[in-house]
Amino acid sequence: MPRGVLRASSLRRHLLLWVLVPLASAVAVMAWLAYKSSRDTATVVQDQLLLGSARMIAEQISFEDGTFQHQIPPAALELFQSGELDHIYYRVTTGAGILLAGYTDLPTSRIDPPSIAQITAPFFFAASMRGEPVRIVAFYQPVIGNPSALPVVVEVAQTTNARQKLTRDLWLRTLAQQLLILALATVFILYGLRRGLQPLVHLRDDVRARTEGSLQPLQTSHVPSELTPVMEAFNDYIVRLETYTRQRTTFVQNAAHQLRTPLAVLNTQISDAERADRKSDGDQSLSAARTTLQQTTRLVNQFLTLSSAEASQVQVVNMTTQEVCDVVQTVMESLALQAHTKEIDLGFERLGTDANAAIDPGALHEIVTNVLENAIRYTPAKGIVTARVRSAPSGIDFSVEDNGPGVPVSSRARLFERFFRAEGVTQSGSGLGLAIVKEWAQQCGGTVQATSPAHGGHGLLVTVRFFARAA
Repeated sequence: MPRGVLRASSLRRHLLLWVLVPLASAVAVMAWLAYKSSRDTATVVQDQLLLGSARMIAEQISFEDGTFQHQIPPAALELFQSGELDHIYYRVTTGAGILLAGYTDLPTSRIDPPSIAQITAPFFFAASMRGEPVRIVAFYQPVIGNPSALPVVVEVAQTTNARQKLTRDLWLRTLAQQLLILALATVFILYGLRRGLQPLVHLRDDVRARTEGSLQPLQTSHVPSELTPVMEAFNDYIVRLETYTRQRTTFVQNAAHQLRTPLAVLNTQISDAERADRKSDGDQSLSAARTTLQQTTRLVNQFLTLSSAEASQVQVVNMTTQEVCDVVQTVMESLALQAHTKEIDLGFERLGTDANAAIDPGALHEIVTNVLENAIRYTPAKGIVTARVRSAPSGIDFSVEDNGPGVPVSSRARLFERFFRAEGVTQSGSGLGLAIVKEWAQQCGGTVQATSPAHGGHGLLVTVRFFARAA
């Protein structure tokens, strides 16, 4: 089975589960309520039979010639005939408690004798008779001619087998109906889910039908409103993926072009060294080849650095102003020889009090290295390059200012594009240094911009701003 079908089936199972669990819980609650209702109904039925039997017995009691006359009619006991074997017990006593007929060990109610005269309704209660649970009714019957004001008490008891069977039958019948409803609801829900998930199936088929490399947005005109946000997010991702793919393609093409030129020059220089008649000419060609190789190596390293910046997940930490200054001074020491070769005045300034910012130390090292290398490379001999670390309430700013030829205002926005080189630049370079700076700065959540120096005149001021970690 295709993987997409399994996923759709899994989604269907999840939806069915979230629908059926509450429904099954409701059925369970209804089953419990149905059991209570069945038990109450069976109790009412048994109570009515007990009361009917007690009334029939009470109607046969009379007081004649100074004694009570009584008779137990067979119909009074035949009322309880059923498929279950139940025991019937009865007892007839005077108001004074003298037994007239029945079982002497039949449990009595807890009503005190003085209050019996006040009872006008039958009294039902549960007890135990000879080790079995029974249901008992106490019926109070006044007898004409009875010199006592207390009524005769007729008590009839029945074991609970028939009642339990009636309770079980009523409950099982109700439970079967509820389970049938649950089964039918499950079938209808499955059918509804199958129909409701058809848009997802169509979407799957649409995606599968696409050719490799196709980045056309998905159509959202015929999808349910619930799927529209997902489709729009997917289309937004397609647009971003297309932009990224186009940028990567352009980068690869430019990288190939950038590498092809120095490799061709390197091949020519080596060939000249091999064909040179004099050793001095060969040495000169080899020296030029070494310089070209160094430039090519730097270009490849920049390619790798930029690729690493794009793929890396930075681990920002809370760096202080002093820690940033330490990184800047370390990089400046490694570039001191390069600046001394061009007799460039390489200076450092720290402004403001202590502050904190969220920075990845490795990214900071790459940013400082590329900004300073870029400034030293394009600043003329005997120029001035100044690095500054400024503390601010919002974070920490790192900037590099030079007095070189600068960049026209119209071209500054493109300084951070890959392989961009301003017009009139004669120094060798790949145009990747500031692009690397921008990528690392964005990875740290910072910003970078190029402006004119604060003192005016020629030169360029590149500022990278790192923000304080949010509380």
